[in-house]
Amino acid sequence: MNPASPLLGTSNRRIALIALIVLAFDQFTKALVLRYLGYAEEKVVIEGFFKLVHWGNTGAAWSMFSGNNSLLAIIALAALFILYFTRHHFDSRTLLGQIAFGMIIGGILGNLVDRIRVQHVIDFLYFYVQGASGPIGFPAFNVADSAICTGVALVFLLTWRNEHRSKIASETPETK
Repeated sequence: MNPASPLLGTSNRRIALIALIVLAFDQFTKALVLRYLGYAEEKVVIEGFFKLVHWGNTGAAWSMFSGNNSLLAIIALAALFILYFTRHHFDSRTLLGQIAFGMIIGGILGNLVDRIRVQHVIDFLYFYVQGASGPIGFPAFNVADSAICTGVALVFLLTWRNEHRSKIASETPETK
């Protein structure tokens, strides 16, 4: 058990604080989109590269399983419970593990709020290159999506680092 930090408290509190920050920032940015962009409206920020858009996604990443908003909301709830009860497997005792875990949970919550509140996930960041036959782009995404991807990347990094350390430790001859 980690000693409590006077500023942030226990590791569970730190994870919750990070998740709430991600959730708040995600919902704030989506509120701005709802206020300033009509549905399916686009605002070019950098011609031929980046647009702010207001698109709805009833599917998962890259619009897979489109039209399954309710099922994906249930899956998100199940994922939150599973992540909470298996958090000790994700190096959640370290600060980096807590940041990763908080980002993933905050991101899942951000998209879940959308699924419940507006019946789709609000995506608004769209990067693309202008091709001869139109834009070729990465699927639109949002702050929650970014937090989930970053959190998962950190979990992979932590796992790799821990396995690398274990391998080095097992290969190092003991000194007597």
